[in-house]
Amino acid sequence: MTVPAISLSVLIGRVVPTPAPATLLNALDQVEVTQSDDGRTGFQITFLASRGSGVSLDYDLLGGWSLVQPFSRIVLVVNLGALPRVLMDGVITHQQVLPGEAPGGGRLVVTGEDLSVLMDLQERSIEHPAQSAELAVLTILARYAEYGILPVIIPSPFVDVPLPIESVPLQQQTDLQYVRSLAAQVGHVFYLRAGPLPLQSTAYWGPPIRMGTVQKALNVNLGPATNVRTIQFAYDALAPTLVQSGFQGLELGEELPVDTFASTRLPPLAALPALLANVANVRTVVRSNDGLDEIQAFAQAQAATDRSVDAVVQASGELDPLRYGDVLSACDLVGVRGVGWSYDGLYYVKSVTHTLSRRDYRQQFVLTREGLGSTLPAVPV
Repeated sequence: MTVPAISLSVLIGRVVPTPAPATLLNALDQVEVTQSDDGRTGFQITFLASRGSGVSLDYDLLGGWSLVQPFSRIVLVVNLGALPRVLMDGVITHQQVLPGEAPGGGRLVVTGEDLSVLMDLQERSIEHPAQSAELAVLTILARYAEYGILPVIIPSPFVDVPLPIESVPLQQQTDLQYVRSLAAQVGHVFYLRAGPLPLQSTAYWGPPIRMGTVQKALNVNLGPATNVRTIQFAYDALAPTLVQSGFQGLELGEELPVDTFASTRLPPLAALPALLANVANVRTVVRSNDGLDEIQAFAQAQAATDRSVDAVVQASGELDPLRYGDVLSACDLVGVRGVGWSYDGLYYVKSVTHTLSRRDYRQQFVLTREGLGSTLPAVPV
């Protein structure tokens, strides 16, 4: 499946994915992949389907030892020029047949999710004695190493190792639900990112990435240098939230305050974070922390404040990767140029939806940050 300068490679298999046969590639009509730090990465692939000539017991793509059955593993690799990018490594979870009125006019649509869906199949009731959240996540992810999942764990500022004589963390959820609940308690995110090589995935548990390589800039209103089809910005002044809470001091026998004053997301992406710019009008909520110790109370209060500022400014739009000259990746940083000082600068790429067909390749994206103003004198091109 190709468009100028772009090609898509497909690996598929019941056990070990191998290059898809020509009959499957020839029937491929459209691919859509949504990458995000919130929830599982999903995909939908549409094939042209027919019953074949003469009397046919089934659709050609479904007959015999079909590769497009539920829980077949699929790896999608897009090549822009000489640079391959692994868009998806997941399994099929849903199948839909759309019969057509004309011969050969039918469609077979398969939908699936990344490999984290395998972490959500079995509920467990197990203890994690003397394990911090970070160690518990590492222990859980080790069960899935056979699928090429490599963990990247960023410790929370509030590492809490419970003493077994006081409490023992109990998991009564699926592995995925438990890992996500641990991330939410400290303001982290958890997601699987396909690649960098086929049959490899990175399991990231940590704060939204704010450091590292900045992707090629998105250019707006810059004449021939413009590489974005559409883009729009929104500022939510009511999003920032401070928390007032407390915990029961065992030694003093009274409740001690636990209040938040700022975000711990570093480094800042905005010169004027809304939490500071709107300090006189910032929303404040009061929470009860019954049963939490001081570390847990501080962690959950700070997590609520951090999450509240993550998407104060949100940009959404669409680009043509051919004109952009690259493939925009989710969960990384990107620069924006040509909008003006308030909305220029660095952003966190929260999600990207890739849509590939025989006609074109386009990407819809969502960018976020905590306020207005660029922190850079000039955005890297």
